[in-house]
Amino acid sequence: MTALTLSTAAAPGLRADAIVIGVAKGTASGSGDLVVAPGAEAVDKAYEGRLAGVLETLGASGAEGEVTKLPAPSGFKAPLVVAVGLGPEPEKGAGYDPEALRRAAGVAARALAGSKKAAFALPLADAGDAAATGEGVLLGAYSFDAYKENGSSGSDTKGKNGKAPLAEAVLLGGKPRDAAHKAAIARATAVSEELNRARDLINTPPNDLDPEAFAAIAHAAAKEHGIKVQVLDEKALVKGGYGGILGVGGGSAATPRLVKLSYTSSKAKKHLAFVGKGITYDSGGISLKPAGHNETMKCDMSGAAAVFAAVVAAARLKLQVNVTAWLALAENMPSGSAVRPGDVLRMYSGKTVEVLNTDAEGRLVLADALWAASAEKPDAIIDVATLTGAMVLALGSRTFGVMANDDAFRTALHEAAEEVGEPAWPMPLPEHLRKGMDSPVADIANMGERMGGGLVAGLFLKEFVGEGITWAHLDIAGPAFNEGGPFGYTPKGGTGSAVRTLVRLAELTAAGDLG
Repeated sequence: MTALTLSTAAAPGLRADAIVIGVAKGTASGSGDLVVAPGAEAVDKAYEGRLAGVLETLGASGAEGEVTKLPAPSGFKAPLVVAVGLGPEPEKGAGYDPEALRRAAGVAARALAGSKKAAFALPLADAGDAAATGEGVLLGAYSFDAYKENGSSGSDTKGKNGKAPLAEAVLLGGKPRDAAHKAAIARATAVSEELNRARDLINTPPNDLDPEAFAAIAHAAAKEHGIKVQVLDEKALVKGGYGGILGVGGGSAATPRLVKLSYTSSKAKKHLAFVGKGITYDSGGISLKPAGHNETMKCDMSGAAAVFAAVVAAARLKLQVNVTAWLALAENMPSGSAVRPGDVLRMYSGKTVEVLNTDAEGRLVLADALWAASAEKPDAIIDVATLTGAMVLALGSRTFGVMANDDAFRTALHEAAEEVGEPAWPMPLPEHLRKGMDSPVADIANMGERMGGGLVAGLFLKEFVGEGITWAHLDIAGPAFNEGGPFGYTPKGGTGSAVRTLVRLAELTAAGDLG
């Protein structure tokens, strides 16, 4: 993991491999010219105020994600200046958006793979800017090469082209002795490290991450951070009557698990439950996925990875809220013992479900976990799942859908997601779609109308939430796994989507800012 520190040192005298500065499109002034962002004054002065012109000559425009490298001025101990685009210049009197700083820092960190130390002279107006920049650096420096020759897991591995991730990042302009700045860096470090842990899990091949292995990793992390852990194996699931998890996992030689992680605070007044879909590999079961749709299905446990990371982050931050994470872990495989289309499962809640499509398996494991979470009467339950291709069709590959049984709570979750830089969109739960799941032989079917399939899945889950409990569903099928090239602080592969939203929700709840 990249080491992250604050410094009041001046850029010219700092020994580093590079100085990172920000540039923007000068839209606020109306000129459209390149603008050097605050924080880079020392570099601009050394270029006699001509830095913007030099960068424009090199082709820089200030566009988001753009990187321009040039030799450092005479007298600088760092040999290189890296100018990274921040996008449009903010209006006069306004600061740069934290997400713009987060993305720019991530782009620069990735561009500096192989460097031992870099100084980031981006505009840091306050502790919030320091936190956003720090997050961007730590998330952007991530790489996963555990399965390459001489590689290792996560951000300690060799990165692009065999280069190790940036080893150390120093944020210039921060206040190392200021309590708010210190807390901001500590938070950025904890959240980023846990989000990167989620990415590692998502990227791990399914032959090395079956339900038992995932449960063991969660168990070890829980013990390390003082989180109470309970793991229900196949025998315990049979005894408890968890028909959904057992049905989905029945076709695999790797037996299912239900993992409960409980973080408690002596000062907590609220209790949140996070429930995650943990299908460690999804073949579709008997309703086998067509060719071309199997290759990335190791990511179908991204919801469980997200809630696991969030509860550990809450513990590390010592948030004054109780958080319980439920990881519903199974592998969905076709075999002689697999659940069949037409089978009826008796769920943990006692309801029966007619299975019309075994590839609609996520809602079955979540249903059991939601009912188990409901038994503890938390103040709110949030489930996270790579649940439906329909949500990807609706919102694309970078935005997750938010559904809830309470409009105010749905709005609060949406706002929390946008605040931390995770694109999300509120979605409805139209009651007329419920009729499509009526079954002639069971209480409900696991499939309904094809159109609006993401909403149908949400309505199915709603059936397994305890009466009177506030609940929300995050369908992260689009942003959970990035099949394209890296952008901002987002790598190719597992992204850790929803981790930061859940942590922010826990923080708001601890502060009493949610009803």
